[in-house]
Amino acid sequence: MRGLARRAGLAGGVLRLAGAAMKYLSTRGEPAARGFSEILLEGLAPDGGLYLPAHYPRLDAATLARWRSLSYADLAFELLSLYIDDIPPEDLRRLVRGVYTEAVFGTPQIVPLRPLEPGVWLQALSNGPTLAFKDMAMQLLGALFEYELARRGQTLNILGATSGDTGSAAEYAMRGKRGIRVFMLSPHGRMSAFQRAQMFSLQDDFNSERQKLRKEIEVLNDLQSRLQQELSSVQVGSRNCSLKLTLRESAHCDSIAF
Repeated sequence: MRGLARRAGLAGGVLRLAGAAMKYLSTRGEPAARGFSEILLEGLAPDGGLYLPAHYPRLDAATLARWRSLSYADLAFELLSLYIDDIPPEDLRRLVRGVYTEAVFGTPQIVPLRPLEPGVWLQALSNGPTLAFKDMAMQLLGALFEYELARRGQTLNILGATSGDTGSAAEYAMRGKRGIRVFMLSPHGRMSAFQRAQMFSLQDDFNSERQKLRKEIEVLNDLQSRLQQELSSVQVGSRNCSLKLTLRESAHCDSIAF
């Protein structure tokens, strides 16, 4: 740690490792460190772990004080910029400002605070399209997925499994996004009427695929790696095709950051 500290530098009120780009490591020990854009479309790491930052920037009091006057979108950009250094800042700012808007979250404050009693405040995290706190992350993920897929010239198939609000948040975040198809599994007969209405009332093109795949599920666990192996090279007629598949985990580092 002393060696790391000696190589750290303070830039703009943020303590960084000198010359160190932000990289991510698997919680299960996969040694390869990867950039944000590399892991964005993957979901789980190859060894089944979750990705976490290899280091955490430290902020000084002046930076925190400056951030107090920012809008939610601009604050989100400043924070995410510490962890995303392989997307041009002007592009990241545009994506963030396009998502965290009154039109999407119903209020210009995005996450308004309401006083309950002296010193106690309630923060509203359920103003998004599906009234779930997961909209906070998923709405931006949808924009980032579309952006990164366009940069690569690729398409993406998302396989999800939900017991309720996660699936709805994912579907509403990905609806209308170019190059993305969503296949959602849900526990048949074990969701509330409100959750079923959210998931199955969407009139997007992937609606029929989602209903056909609907069945009883408990966990995905190792499904990603097995499916990725099966789909890495499949025969379609006389052609070999590679299908890009990702599974999203609620505790993925990007969801936590957003």
